Amino acid sequence: MGPLAGYRIVEMAGIGPAPFAAMLLADMGAEVIRVDRREAADLGLPGRDVKFDVLHRGRRTIAVDVKAEAGREVVKRLAAKADAIVEGFRPGVMERLGLGPEVLRALNPRLVFGRMTGFGQDGPLADAAGHDIDYIALAGVLHAIGRKGEAPVPPLNLVGDFGGGGMFLAFGVVCALLEAQRSGKGQVVDAAMVDGSATLMALMFGLYAQGSWKDERGVNVLDTGAPWYDTYRTKDGRWLAVGAIEKRFYEAFVQRLGLNMSELPRQHDRSGWPELRRRFAETVAGKTRDEWEGIFEGSDACVAPVLSLGEVARHPHNAARCTLVERDGVLQPAPAPRFSRTVPEMGAAPRPAGADTEAVLADFGFSQAEIGGLRDAGVVGIA
Repeated sequence: MGPLAGYRIVEMAGIGPAPFAAMLLADMGAEVIRVDRREAADLGLPGRDVKFDVLHRGRRTIAVDVKAEAGREVVKRLAAKADAIVEGFRPGVMERLGLGPEVLRALNPRLVFGRMTGFGQDGPLADAAGHDIDYIALAGVLHAIGRKGEAPVPPLNLVGDFGGGGMFLAFGVVCALLEAQRSGKGQVVDAAMVDGSATLMALMFGLYAQGSWKDERGVNVLDTGAPWYDTYRTKDGRWLAVGAIEKRFYEAFVQRLGLNMSELPRQHDRSGWPELRRRFAETVAGKTRDEWEGIFEGSDACVAPVLSLGEVARHPHNAARCTLVERDGVLQPAPAPRFSRTVPEMGAAPRPAGADTEAVLADFGFSQAEIGGLRDAGVVGIA
């Protein structure tokens, strides 16, 4: 099921963007085997239920002590029969374990080696620690997000970890898999969150070079600078999102607000933006969010209610498309994007570390005697 059905991918367990990339690949039908740490199978953290680890859905898990020579040999045998491996360690970690690209690709020349880091495999900061907020700061993203005269606002960890990180890793792995079909050779995918985050800013860099984007927060069309691209508080304390950029959309927005275009400053007259913002804010504050949603329904005014996490699944459009689904009482996004023929289906629920150790080893050609020996030696763990 899914367009990646038939591909086999080994994921070295980590946190954040690499697991997200593995989830995307699994959602698209790839068989993803998650290699967890041996000790993770024995943690037994009280009160922790793996069903909430949404990023871990859709794959089986094997627990291996990769610091042991026998454990490294297990990973090598997995990689020898895989199409790709993904990892999110700092540069050099896999090499120090004896599991770097040269070693694994010597065993399997077609292997795609996907690497996820914050700063990339080389450069002055390659070995530095960091988090999403650091990577998007270096890419220019963080500087651009926020209101005029206020501090930069981190957009959760969506841009660095997931948009600029995990999605670019998954995209890179799929690109390399496609190329390997032609060349018969794998390669290393160096996915860096700084690089990906900067790429997401392509439009803004172009506008900045043109002189159409000011290097200041909150004064541009898409960063709350324009009064017709912002959020407004409603009578009941909720919010309305307005994105009426184009002329006809803007006119529809003003008309549904009940305002007269001739009595307002022109849309693109920046000197009139403060007055426009005041009039819009006062008008929107006069009705509840649901009332405005009814008023704007069926229009091309580009207005939407700002939904809370608890409201998303109940919205009629999202409900009709099953944008979110429930698995074991956990509401989560359905696989995306959608395909007309090779329809993806959400895979198995997240599994405890090591839950599938014996089954996976057997599928990869390990004998029962070998599995028993590895288990008894503490090289592999069984949840």
